[in-house]
Amino acid sequence: MPFIPHTEEDIAEMLASIGADSIETLFDEIPADLKTGQLKKVPVGLSEMEITRLMMERANQDGFYQNFIGAGAYEHHIPAAVWQITTRGEFYSSYTPYQAEASQGTLQLLYEYQTMMASLTGMDVSNASMYDGATALAEAVLMAVRSHKTSRQILIPETVHPAYRKVVRAIVSNQQIEITEIPFDKTTGQVQLSALDAFSNEDIAALVIPQPNFFGVLEQVDELTDWAHKINALAIGVVNPIALALLTPPGEWGEKGADIAVGEGQPLGIPLSSGGPYFGFMACKNSLIRQIPGRIIGRTNDLDGKRGFVLTLQAREQHIRRSKATSNICTNQGLMVTAATIYMSLLGPEGLYRVATHSHANTTSLVQKLTAIPGVEKVFSGPSFHETAIKLPSPIGSVLDKLKQKGILGGFDLQSHYPDMENTLLVCATETKTEADIQHYADQLKQALS
Repeated sequence: MPFIPHTEEDIAEMLASIGADSIETLFDEIPADLKTGQLKKVPVGLSEMEITRLMMERANQDGFYQNFIGAGAYEHHIPAAVWQITTRGEFYSSYTPYQAEASQGTLQLLYEYQTMMASLTGMDVSNASMYDGATALAEAVLMAVRSHKTSRQILIPETVHPAYRKVVRAIVSNQQIEITEIPFDKTTGQVQLSALDAFSNEDIAALVIPQPNFFGVLEQVDELTDWAHKINALAIGVVNPIALALLTPPGEWGEKGADIAVGEGQPLGIPLSSGGPYFGFMACKNSLIRQIPGRIIGRTNDLDGKRGFVLTLQAREQHIRRSKATSNICTNQGLMVTAATIYMSLLGPEGLYRVATHSHANTTSLVQKLTAIPGVEKVFSGPSFHETAIKLPSPIGSVLDKLKQKGILGGFDLQSHYPDMENTLLVCATETKTEADIQHYADQLKQALS
């Protein structure tokens, strides 16, 4: 936020207006012996030019890298207008709108966000919003158990992000909710449909369906959704919002569509920022609206016929009986939602579609060039979006170190979460990569392997 200094004349005029002799007199209730006086260990202030240079030098110490890591957080181009608008004082400094009559601008933005996310996911309603993608999935699991009533068992494929699975277990394990993991096909990289047969006669609250999954592979979402509904379980989609510009939305999976859709909102205009802050999104069918955590903004007309925005639903313990309250961990994510709303507004459906198709094309090109290197193989045969697992003929640790020395972050080591996937690298390319970037990576990988 820009700093606007006051001149001595400004200060004198303000003091005269309130009848004070000096700034010190405004704090005369503080005992003199408690005042620190001069801050002797604080260095002399720098000029704007000097502080800018210092910060640039420190930023340069981190280095500049071509990033080919995805694994749940993605480097996309963010138009300059997104954060220029987001950091305006009206958005940047305002708190979450509990007092609706004083927050019409923020409420309208959240209403627009909900409309966009409901459209993107193909669901009836969206909240605004969740802490991040992983906790959004945990909240969806809790929703499913509350809604199902008779079962506390959740099926989660091993193809769901490992961090998401850990977070879900951490949040629900002490609530007598059983998490059962479903294996994946080592050839296609997809959930094994046959592995679900063992649960056909069991009482299951929900099946989690990632799209795309952690390996970047597209799951058989229609078959999985219909299977869940066939045994009276809910279908929870975990989706990449950029991919939804290109793929069938969860609201249209199978015959009836998924019941809940969650995911990480970071790809929608949020910088990587060393891991945060990010935000999670959640959307669901109308039948589950009373179980959804967070806030829902509604639009109405006042007595004069003027349009207004209101907090239609906020299922917090401050507003309803504690026993009826659902989780609400979304307050500090309002600024991220603001940025995402502006990002989606600027790009529109066509812009999001171009980002998705360009990312897919770049990853296809990257995999073609990398697998042309002797010994490098694509791991899974299933179709993918903008991430792919490849197997290297050499230990991954040393290869990644060599690539980093050349200014390349080469990918994510899958063996750290899947012990049997030795020397397997998850690579990602978004619309930010050029053909020259991709060729440079391929050249450097070939040299590192030799």
